[in-house]
Amino acid sequence: MQIKMQPMGAYQTNCYIVTIDGKDLIIDPGVDATQWVIDHVSNPVAILNTHGHFDHVWSNSALKAHFNIPIYCPKDDCFMLEKDPFSQGTPPSSADVAVVPDSTLEIGGITVTFHHFPGHTPGCSTIEIGNVWLSGDFLFEGSIGRWDFPYSSGAQMVESLKKVQQITEDFTLYPGHGMSTTLKREQRGIPQWIRYVESTL
Repeated sequence: MQIKMQPMGAYQTNCYIVTIDGKDLIIDPGVDATQWVIDHVSNPVAILNTHGHFDHVWSNSALKAHFNIPIYCPKDDCFMLEKDPFSQGTPPSSADVAVVPDSTLEIGGITVTFHHFPGHTPGCSTIEIGNVWLSGDFLFEGSIGRWDFPYSSGAQMVESLKKVQQITEDFTLYPGHGMSTTLKREQRGIPQWIRYVESTL
């Protein structure tokens, strides 16, 4: 597995290209990601969104048109691709596959699991490929996603944090912003985050 990463746009949202057996998966193509992706893929098979926020899906439409490949998005966030709920002028796109929570899929012969961790958004997910999680805006190095946006939920965030604490395997985390980390490292701080989020409810 090879992973390329480039921060994109004003929010420095990480766009990833994961390459396995000569096939490229494009994850979270945000603002101005189109040309970088075109320059760094050789055999793209799909676009995967961890969630529907504009800074993670901005280039969905352009890349789908350029490569004629499907978009996979968590089911509960598909409306964000279509309706631009934050009025950012996001080019509209639509999911070819509305991913059901906690689903394992075969995409171009690659096994991909969407783990559903709502809170930041209704459909917020991490994408597992091999021993890697593309953790979107759920877990970061030393932090977690915000739960105070429209369509966010602090109560759901608490349940998601409790859920991720039950996972015993370790994974390398490639988050939507910032540097990579590991699940075990971030699990150490999650009890404190649970208490903090609960204090805001």
